[in-house]
Order: sequence, then structure tokens, then C-alpha cells
Amino acid sequence: MAEPSYRARAWASTMSGHPSDGGVIRCHTDSGARLEAGPVVDRQVREDREASTLRPGATLAHGAGNRAIPEAPDPRRTCFERDRDRIVHSTAFRRLAGKTQVVVHPTDHQRTRLTHALEVAQVARSIAAGIGANVTLADAMALGHDCGHGPGGHASEEAFDAFLPEGFDHAVWGADVALVSLNLCAETLDAIRNHSWSRPAPRTVEGEIVSFADRIAYCAHDLEDAQRAGIVTIAELSAQVREVVGDSRRSQLSTLINSVIDTSCATGQVAMGAEAGQALAGMRQFNYERIYTRPESRAQSAAVIEVLRGLVDYYLEHLELVPQEFLSTSADRVHQVVAYVAGMTDQFAFSCAEQLLGWDRARLPRGLGRGF
Repeated sequence: MAEPSYRARAWASTMSGHPSDGGVIRCHTDSGARLEAGPVVDRQVREDREASTLRPGATLAHGAGNRAIPEAPDPRRTCFERDRDRIVHSTAFRRLAGKTQVVVHPTDHQRTRLTHALEVAQVARSIAAGIGANVTLADAMALGHDCGHGPGGHASEEAFDAFLPEGFDHAVWGADVALVSLNLCAETLDAIRNHSWSRPAPRTVEGEIVSFADRIAYCAHDLEDAQRAGIVTIAELSAQVREVVGDSRRSQLSTLINSVIDTSCATGQVAMGAEAGQALAGMRQFNYERIYTRPESRAQSAAVIEVLRGLVDYYLEHLELVPQEFLSTSADRVHQVVAYVAGMTDQFAFSCAEQLLGWDRARLPRGLGRGF
């Protein structure tokens, strides 16, 4: 067996860290970073800071938060910090890495549903900080807002609609099914449930910030992905829109974020200026016509719908293949099977279609490269 490399030996030598004065352990032998010793900045201190620094109307953290199942307060974290942590460590959030944003099987540089959530969170934090709202709450809402998405993007909603009398809305599903085991605060769940503009308005300032952040983020990054794939060029976007928001994702995000901050601070409502709002609408209309509903995208959606409906039908006939965690004593097996299939990543769903339904791989949705 070959001797371990120098790098491997150096890494192994740090197994126990580096002892320092007072019997404590540090990461580095030459650590020079210091801060003044003092009391722990615990939950109560953080709550007091929120109350003294956030703009009136912002949502304040209190104790354990308003949860469906009462909990004791965490001694160190605010209730919204706990929500954010629970979402980040959840299975539903991790699976977003394997779920479609626009294109199935994206290339290294195209967005997944996970990277979309991270970009929405960045936009939401920027807006919340600029208007004096609760940044932590906005962050938690944004990270969790798409956890209800099924495999294959929005096409999954149409696929699952066929099985549920109430229909399948990813926003509602995220709050009421995918994340329900986390026992999140009512404010966080409300924003996740209602982030789509066609839903009722969220009850909090932070929730409305996330509604704007979601649209700003996907209009900018879906356009960038389509440009990189060679589907569109920025010159094809109307001159009026480009004059307002610019030609790059950076300028587009900056313009739209600052418009929400400036307008919200001036009016006292979460809003965007008319000029920026028209530009955002122009970007979304362009994406809708040139990206989301182009023939290749419609073909991708049709294949996703057929796969997912086939899987639900199959599992309803073979319940023994559904993991027991999804099969409670409830008689609503359809809902339980939809929950199982909706939680799948794209790759797992398509692999199941091959193995269980006998699908020819050539018929399955594929990463379409320059065809998007």
C-alpha cells in the first residue's frame, strides 16, 4: 500500500485540533484573530436588538414562535433562526439540488431549483435589509419557498392535478405537506404557501418581500441561462426594458432590488416603482414566450407529465414499493402516493420510469443543451 501523501498526513495531523492557553482547542496553530470576551449573545439579546432596530411593521421574533405544536424557546436562537436552520437541514431542501428550475438535467452552469432558492434568498435579504425588515425571517421564507415542487418543474403540478380534487399547487404543498414535519412558525409557512402572485397576499412584510424576490430572481437568472444556452440573445429583449434594467443579470438585479427598497421606504408598502415594474413584466413576458413555452420546453413538459402520472398509477397498484414513512393509517392512499412521487428528484423519477414502467430512455425528458 502506498504511503499517505504529505497533504493527507497534514490533514490527519489536525484530528484533535490545536490546544491553546486555558485548555481550549483552536483550528490553527498560528491563530491571531481575537475579540473582546463577554457574555453570549443569546436569543433574548437578539430579540431585543430586533425590537430596537427594525422598522415598525417588520415582524419580530418572540420566544419559541407561533407553531402548530408548541415548543420551548431555544436559549440561543430566535424562532426564525430555528426555522431557517430546519429548512436548510431538511430532506425537502436538499432534494431541490436534483429538481428542475427550467431545464431537466441542467449543465454545470444552469440553475437547479436549489440554486434558484439560494438566489431568491439573496434578493430577499437585500430588500429586507434595505427597508429595515426582518432579514432572518425573509431568508427562511425564501429558502423554503419552493420545497413543495415536484420533479420536472411546473409540469409536475399539472401531472398531479389529475389525482387531487384540490389540485397540486407547489406553494401550498410545500407549506402543508413537504415541510409540515419541521413544525415551522406560522409566519414562515404563510409566506411559503402564498409566495406566488396568484395566491392571497402573505400576512407579513417579509412574505411580500419574498414574493417580489422570487419573481426578480427567476426573471433575471432564467434569461441568463437561456442566453448561455444560445436560445436567446439580450438584443432580442425590448429596448425599452433594457434601457431600464440593463443588459446584464447584475444590473437587472440591482435595478429591480433598489426599486423595491426605494419605493417601499417612500410609500410604506412593499412595492416597486412603475417603470421598474413594467420592465420586470417585460422580462417575464419575454421569458414566457421565448423560453418557457417554446416547442422544446412544451415537449419536455409533456414527457414529465406522462412519466409522473404513470408513476402515481403504478405505485397505487404496488403500495408495497412505497416507503412506509409515506403510508400512514390514513385511507387517502392517493395523497400519500402523490407525496412520495412529488418528493422525488428528476433523476430518480426518470430511473423509476425506466425500471418500473418500461420507458425507453430515448422517450424520457433529457438535458436539452442548446435546445434548452
